[in-house]
Amino acid sequence: MKTSPLRTAIGLLGPAFVAAIAYVDPGNFATNLSAGSQLGYSLLWVLVVANLMASLVQYLSAKLGLVTGRSLPEIIRDKLNTKARIAYWLQAELAAIATDIAEVMGGAIALQLLFNLPLIVGGIITGLVSLVLLVLQEKRSQRTFERVTLGFLLIIPIGFIGSLIIKPPQIDSVIGGLIPSLNGETSILLATGILGATIMPHVVYLHSALVRDRRGKVPESRLNTLIKATRIDIGIAMFIASLINIAMFLMAASTLSGIPGITTLNDVYNSIGVIIGPNTSTLFAIGLLASGLASTSVGCYAGSVIMSGLLHRQSSVFTRRLITVLPSIAIIASGLDPTKVLILSQVVLSFAIPFAVIPLVKLTADKQLMGIRVNHPATSIVAWTITALITSLNGYLIFITLSQ
Repeated sequence: MKTSPLRTAIGLLGPAFVAAIAYVDPGNFATNLSAGSQLGYSLLWVLVVANLMASLVQYLSAKLGLVTGRSLPEIIRDKLNTKARIAYWLQAELAAIATDIAEVMGGAIALQLLFNLPLIVGGIITGLVSLVLLVLQEKRSQRTFERVTLGFLLIIPIGFIGSLIIKPPQIDSVIGGLIPSLNGETSILLATGILGATIMPHVVYLHSALVRDRRGKVPESRLNTLIKATRIDIGIAMFIASLINIAMFLMAASTLSGIPGITTLNDVYNSIGVIIGPNTSTLFAIGLLASGLASTSVGCYAGSVIMSGLLHRQSSVFTRRLITVLPSIAIIASGLDPTKVLILSQVVLSFAIPFAVIPLVKLTADKQLMGIRVNHPATSIVAWTITALITSLNGYLIFITLSQ
């Protein structure tokens, strides 16, 4: 008796939800809330398109892991010589550090909002709790880690959904925000930040390893069913992540747009408390904390996959945690504006996207590697278009920055 893709997907649920956490991390909070509060609904189209693009990219990564039984970094390692491999790892490691900066900073801000803790103390606590979550993944099981991650994912949107019920967005403005337009340097910077926060390079590497670790090398007879089930898994997880991103963006556009002086997450928290109520602002801070704790664990997990895949070296969870958390703590201690750090970290991630997506598209279009599961030509065209779009936007941003 054949098992349906839906039933198989229920058993497979987990890898895509771990990846989805990266799409609602504190960097998303900063970019989505900044874009909505500063520019109203005008960049809603960027958010929608970015989430659609991310869904395709994550599917390609998961398919690569299922078909080959190997992670994307492992396959890239075989294509590069030693020097190129080390250089490639360094840029991927920089992306992992930028990711962790955003996530630890987000957790620290949330703890400051909830308990009035100094940012440096909140950053240390965030790093320690994420270490506990990583130990849970390593000592218990990947499934346990996935369930905990899913719990965090469901906590994050509560405050945003509540605020939208109390103060719903204007329908005509929402429709207008779906019409593509970019207006000025701020618009381009925030659009690039949204892309960097939505299409996350470290989970492009990670998703192939998540399905590999769950399934290993899949027998040919089961591949079709598991690929269909993986589409369902990704569809559900990315749909939830997309709704969370859109909810936080619409909340900012409908509640905070036009209010002067909103430049930080603290301003957002205080304004929500005044306009909607203290309970909603507390839920906002709890969602930010859940996002920071879960996403920094996922980011560290991805860093381990990248290191072991590209360098063929294993590292303990303590070592991995120190590599990425120490720069985060140092930046917090430096006194830089936390929200600006969050947004700029997402721009750095945006520059790292092509290094992950280009080899992914190329490998999944390789018939010798993928066999009959090679990308359909239309899929490759869409994927290459996504890569070209992101690269072009990044290049334009560099031009604007250097010409100032």
